[in-house]
Amino acid sequence: MPRTVSSLLLRACLLFAGGLCAFTATALETVRVGFQQSGTVQWELQLMQELGLAEREGVRLELVPLATKDATHIALQGGAVDVVVDDWLWVSRARDEGRPYTCVTHSLAAGALYARPDSGITRLADLAGKKLGVAGGAVDKSWLLLRAYAQKTLGVDLAQQVEPQYGAPPLLNQLALRGELPAVLNYWNYGARLSAAGFREVISMRTVLTGLGAPPGLPVIAWVFPDEFAAQHGETLRGFLRASRAAKQALATDDAVWERLRPLMQAANDTEFRSLRDTYRQGIPQHVGPQDALTASRIFALLARLGGEALVGRGTTLATGTFWTGYAD
Repeated sequence: MPRTVSSLLLRACLLFAGGLCAFTATALETVRVGFQQSGTVQWELQLMQELGLAEREGVRLELVPLATKDATHIALQGGAVDVVVDDWLWVSRARDEGRPYTCVTHSLAAGALYARPDSGITRLADLAGKKLGVAGGAVDKSWLLLRAYAQKTLGVDLAQQVEPQYGAPPLLNQLALRGELPAVLNYWNYGARLSAAGFREVISMRTVLTGLGAPPGLPVIAWVFPDEFAAQHGETLRGFLRASRAAKQALATDDAVWERLRPLMQAANDTEFRSLRDTYRQGIPQHVGPQDALTASRIFALLARLGGEALVGRGTTLATGTFWTGYAD
């Protein structure tokens, strides 16, 4: 074949391939995901990117790291991002206030009450007269639920029995590790680090919820997005959620993928790394979908009674549409 013809054919093939790549790139629809830099959701998001799970679903992820939880709220409400992770209680409250957000369950991971091994605390009753670190504040839902459980099982109000020390999760961990707090009620990822350091799990929030009559599989946090985004980009959103589920499946079954995430996890040692991995896996839901609304609604009334408007807003029941009906697996 003459060189000129061969050259023309090669150029044509390159142009075709380039055009195909350009078409593929433009075919991907972008989902902007805001996440708290210190949180654990970035583990899943990074894996989605590294394994190309979103691209397989026709989605290009644009990851937007943010400094705080409040910053994720601001970014979502200001239209800077399309999706964040938050509490479904926040979604219900927003809907009651006329801000139409909806959600799909992301994780069932709940915290626990942890005690120093030298504290003498092995059961809830042993907290009497002691300091207790409480992540969040006086209306943190885990604290309110633990108080309700103590009232039901022991007939006491923990707020009157202990000296609650409210604070940020990492600060409470530091105080507990230094021996300044004998026990801490903290979120799951901080609890996993305490467990790796030899702290005893006194009672998990799963046990608390079961004792209060909550159904199994209660959502804790969810992917949150505006109704408008779901209406206009429903198939793109479903692709993102399918990619999320694929990442969770890999995290649930493949130890090797965790090695990719190890730098993000900032585990102090192998024990802490395994504790974070195993605790994360316990929070992966088997299935997600609109049925989660029924599960959440059954605990909403209790939370509304315990925390009042400061926790749930002016709603007395879970707001209609809190959980998106457009996706199930």
